Amino acid sequence: AVQGMHAVATVVYLIAMMVEGLNRRPMSKRNTFWGTFAVAACVSLCFCVFGYEKWLSAPVRAGRAAAVQGVHVPFSLPATAAMMKARYPLSQPNSVSESISVDMQPSVDCTMDSVTAADLYEDMNMGRKFEDATAQWYQRGKVFGFVHLGNGQEAVASGAIRQLRKDDFICSTYRDHVHALSKGCDPKKVMAELFAKKTGICNGQGGSMHMFDAEHNMLGGFAFIGEGIPVALGAAFKTRYARDAIGDEKADQVTLAFFGDGTTNVGQFAECLNMASLYKLPIVFVVENNLWAIGMYHYRATAPSLGDQLPHIYKKGPAFGMPGKVVDGMDVVAVRDAVGEAIERARKGEGPTLIEAETYRYRGHSLADPDVLRTKEEKDRFAKQDPIEKFRKYCLDNGLLTEDQMTELEAKADARVQEAVDFANESPEPDKTQLLNNVFSDPKGFGVDENGLYRYQNPDFLSKSAAAGTMQ
Repeated sequence: AVQGMHAVATVVYLIAMMVEGLNRRPMSKRNTFWGTFAVAACVSLCFCVFGYEKWLSAPVRAGRAAAVQGVHVPFSLPATAAMMKARYPLSQPNSVSESISVDMQPSVDCTMDSVTAADLYEDMNMGRKFEDATAQWYQRGKVFGFVHLGNGQEAVASGAIRQLRKDDFICSTYRDHVHALSKGCDPKKVMAELFAKKTGICNGQGGSMHMFDAEHNMLGGFAFIGEGIPVALGAAFKTRYARDAIGDEKADQVTLAFFGDGTTNVGQFAECLNMASLYKLPIVFVVENNLWAIGMYHYRATAPSLGDQLPHIYKKGPAFGMPGKVVDGMDVVAVRDAVGEAIERARKGEGPTLIEAETYRYRGHSLADPDVLRTKEEKDRFAKQDPIEKFRKYCLDNGLLTEDQMTELEAKADARVQEAVDFANESPEPDKTQLLNNVFSDPKGFGVDENGLYRYQNPDFLSKSAAAGTMQ
C-alpha cells in the first residue's frame, strides 16, 4: 500500500511537470510541493524495496523463528539479527506436542466404552460439519455479522462438555457455536440464530457471538475477551452459596469457563482466578490456547513462566492456589480425562482448576479474516494433528467403533446439519414486536404489544385488561 502511494505521487508529479511544460509557465507553488513530496516518495520507495530486506526483515524473521522454536525473545535490533538467525534456524517441529509444550503426554491406555466413543465421535463431526455449513451460508449472504468458527478445536468442546450434566453451566467466547451444540442446544435453533431468524436460540437478536440457552445453562457467548469469565464465576458462586448459605444439598453444579490464550493477559482472568480460589468455587477454567489472539502470536504477547523459555499458562494456576494442568487439545481422550478429573474435584467441593488445552484453529480468526499471518508450513503441520482423524484412529485401534459405525455417525451428523439449515431457511424473520425486547427494561412489566409499544402505553390498555379480567 505504501509503495503504491509513492508510485501514484510520482506519476502525479510527472504529469504536473508535463502540463507546466506545455503551458510554458513556471512551476507553481502547488506543483513545487508535489515535486518535493515526490522526491521524498522516491527515496522512501527505494528504502522499501532495497532497505527492508537488508536491514529490517532479518530481525523480524529471526524473532518469528525463535517464536516457532518456543523461545521468548523481544523484537531484535538489526545488530543482533545475524546472531538470532544463527541461534534459531527456520525449522519447525512436526507435532503439536513438540511445538508447544514438553510436559504433554499422549493418550495410551483405553478406559473408554463404545457408547462414550460414539457420542464423542458424532459430536465432533457434528461440530465440524456445522461450522463448514455456516461458512458456506455466510458466503451466500444468509449468515450475518462477525462469524468465528471452531474448526480444529472440536476435541476441547466435546471432551470437556459432553461429560457435564444438563444443569451444569458453561460460559463461552465469540467462538461459541460448537460449545452450544456440545452442551445439548438444538442445532436447528443455533443455525436459525445465525440466520437472524425468529426461531433462533435468542429469537434472532443475538447472532453468532451470543448463543444463550437457559434450558441447558448455556450462559452465552461473549464478543469481548474476558467478558464471560466473571459471568461463569457468578454461576459458580451461586452454586456454592445455595449449598453452604441456603443449605441446598442438591446444589452441586459445576461451571466451565472457556476462553483463549489472549484472554489470560487481561485483568478479569487474574481477578476471577483469585476469587475462585478464595471461595473454593466449583469452576473449571479451560484455556483454548490456539496460539493466536486474533493476529497476535502467543509467544510474542505472553511472557514466559519463571525459569522457562516458554509461556506456560497452566502454571498460573498454582500461583492462585489451584491445580494447573496442560493437555493436548487435539486429543479428545486427553481433554476428557483432564477435565473430568477437574469436574470431579469441583463437584466434591475441592475448588477450581486451571486447564490449558493446546489446540489450533483451521480457519482464520473470523470469516472476514484472510488468514495471511500464519504460514502455510504452520497450518500444514497442525493439519496433521486433526482431532477427528486422531480419534478415529484411536477408536479403530482399540476396537471401540468399526468403520461402518463411524460412517453411520458421520451420515447422521450430515443429516442433522442439513435439517438445521432447512429449518433456518424456512423460519420467519423477526417482526416489529421484537424491536424493544431485550433492549430496554419494561417499566411496568406488562410486555410489548403488537404495534411495538409497551402495552401500558396503548390508550385502550386499561379497558382491554378490565374486559379480560386480568392484567396481561
